[in-house]
Amino acid sequence: MASNGPTQVELLSLTVGEAEVDVRLDAYLASHIEGWSRNRLQKLIEDDEVLVNGKVVKPSHKLQPGDVIEIELTPSPAASFTPEDIPLNIVYEDGDLIVINKPAGMVVHPAAGVYSGTLANALAFHFQDLSKRAGEVRPGIVHRLDRGTSGLMVVAKNDAVHQDLADQFRRREVFKSYVALVHGAVQSTMGRIDQPIGRDPRNRTRMAVARGRESLTLYRVKQRFQAFTLLDVELKSGRTHQIRVHLAWLKHPVVGDDVYGGGRDNMVRDVTLRNQIRKLGRQFLHAERLGFRHPKTGEEMQFQIPLPDELAKVLELL
Repeated sequence: MASNGPTQVELLSLTVGEAEVDVRLDAYLASHIEGWSRNRLQKLIEDDEVLVNGKVVKPSHKLQPGDVIEIELTPSPAASFTPEDIPLNIVYEDGDLIVINKPAGMVVHPAAGVYSGTLANALAFHFQDLSKRAGEVRPGIVHRLDRGTSGLMVVAKNDAVHQDLADQFRRREVFKSYVALVHGAVQSTMGRIDQPIGRDPRNRTRMAVARGRESLTLYRVKQRFQAFTLLDVELKSGRTHQIRVHLAWLKHPVVGDDVYGGGRDNMVRDVTLRNQIRKLGRQFLHAERLGFRHPKTGEEMQFQIPLPDELAKVLELL
């Protein structure tokens, strides 16, 4: 089973020296960080895990003396990556891609402290030919969901499809819509949260609205309850914990979120409801809808999946 220990992330800050003018970013990192290949570092840059003076740039970006580089390095998982016979809920499959419904509690791919029981382990068992563009321990993985978030994900069967889907995500052409139950009465019927997300300066294991990557979240009220609001949330960017961080910043944290909830779950007055929320063991966040253009056929693909039972039970109580 997967470990519940936190992922160990090494946060580095480097300042470019006077003699390193016009050096490419990827080359600079390769010469300053031991044990990381230039290809792996390029992938980190492309995944927006590297900032130069607080901004996302390309691997070919030319550095100048005094530039400050911030980079997140997650240690490689154990070399003994093993396919595992873990059931998958497959929503759609063709010769190029798979759409799955990931359950809450499942980590997407191995990382420090989590070496088995992941979606990647399951995919490697059930499908022998998947894209290796993201590495051997991330077969077919194009994007991620948090461990405690359920819902739709698309998986690539080959590198060409993976590249096309990754480009669609980068251009913000993929439609990603979530259902979130939050604490409090959200006043506006709809709104947008356009706030950068980066590492919390007070707690580097968390994310926060802080100097970091541009992040945009749209929301619309689906239903109002006493002391709670059910939202449709659309992601226009894909930052770590984005919805949870943005809604907590809005003073309406996601129900069941132990990290960003600020203890609001413990203040629920109705004892039956409070106990049901505690039983969840996850945040009330579900990737309900996913839309993208099929890389081979050009067809617009649209998928929707209902709430899992444990979340539906909370709504029934409300």
